[in-house]
Amino acid sequence: MSLISIPAGLLWLLGGVGAFLALATLIGQILKRRRPQGHAVIANLNARIAAWWVMVALLALAFLAGRAGVVLLFAALAALSLREFLKVTACGRADVWVITGVYAIVLPVQFWAVYIDWYGFYTVFIPVYAFLLMPAVAALAGGSSGFMARAAETQWGLMVCVYGLSHVPAILSLAIPGGEAQHIQLIACLIFTVQLSDVMQYIWGKLAGRYKLAPELSPSKTWEGMIGGVASAVAVATALWPLTPFTPAGAALMALVVTLMGTLGGLVMSAIKRDKGVKDWGAVIAGHGGFLDRLDSVIFSAPIFFHLTRYYWT
Repeated sequence: MSLISIPAGLLWLLGGVGAFLALATLIGQILKRRRPQGHAVIANLNARIAAWWVMVALLALAFLAGRAGVVLLFAALAALSLREFLKVTACGRADVWVITGVYAIVLPVQFWAVYIDWYGFYTVFIPVYAFLLMPAVAALAGGSSGFMARAAETQWGLMVCVYGLSHVPAILSLAIPGGEAQHIQLIACLIFTVQLSDVMQYIWGKLAGRYKLAPELSPSKTWEGMIGGVASAVAVATALWPLTPFTPAGAALMALVVTLMGTLGGLVMSAIKRDKGVKDWGAVIAGHGGFLDRLDSVIFSAPIFFHLTRYYWT
C-alpha cells in the first residue's frame, strides 16, 4: 500500500469541509452551554457532527493510502452494510451457506476484480453469476418455506450493498486525465456532492418544507427540501468543476443526476425499512443510525456516475 501525493484541489475540498465542521462544532457547543439541562435536538446535532469528523477522517486516510486504501475502505463498508441489511431480511437457517458464500467468495472477489480493473468481470459477476448461483445453493441446502422472499431479499441486499458500493472505488479505473490523484479527487467530489445534497435537503426542509415528498416512506422529506437541497448541491458542485474532468455544464449535469439518484435511493431504502418495521438500519454511527442510513444515497448514485463518466470519456 503506497501513499499518494494528495492534489491541491482535494486539500482545498477537505479543508473546506474541515472548516465547516469546525464551525458546526463551535455552534453545537455554544447551544449545548446555553441549554445545560440538555436538549434532544442539540444532543443529536452534536452527535451527528462528531460522527462526521470520524467519517471525514476515515475517507482522508483512505485517500492518502491510494487505490488499495479506497478499495479496502469500501469493501469494509459493503460488508458492514450487508450485515445490517441481512439482519432485517427473511433469510433463515437454510440460507447459512448462501450468506457464507457471499462473505467468503462474492464480496472479496467483487472488490478484487475492481482493484485489478477487470471491468468485464465485476460489472456482471454479481447480477449474472451470483444471482443465478445463490438461489441454486439455497435450493440444494433445503428449506422451501418462503424460498422466493428469502432468495430475492438476499440478492437485493447483495446488489445494493456490494455491487452498488463497489462502483465507488471502480472510479479509480476510469480513463480520465490526471492519474490516480485525479481519480481520488473525483471520488471525493462525488461523495461530497451527494452528502451535501442530503444535508441541505434536511436544512431546507426544516426552513421551508410544507409539502410532503413521500409521507408514508419518509415523513421528514418535503418537495421544498428536495428542490432546495438538490439545487444547493448542484450549485456548489458546479463551482467545484475545476476539481473534476468535466466542463462547468458537465459538472452541473452530473451533480443533478447523482443528487436525484441519491434522493431516490434514500426513498427506496426507507420503503424497505418501513416494510420491515425498523426506524434505522443500525445504531453504529451516533446521530445517523447505521451504515446504510448514511450510504443509501451513495449506493444508488455511484453506479450511475461511474457509467456516465465512463461513457463521457470513451
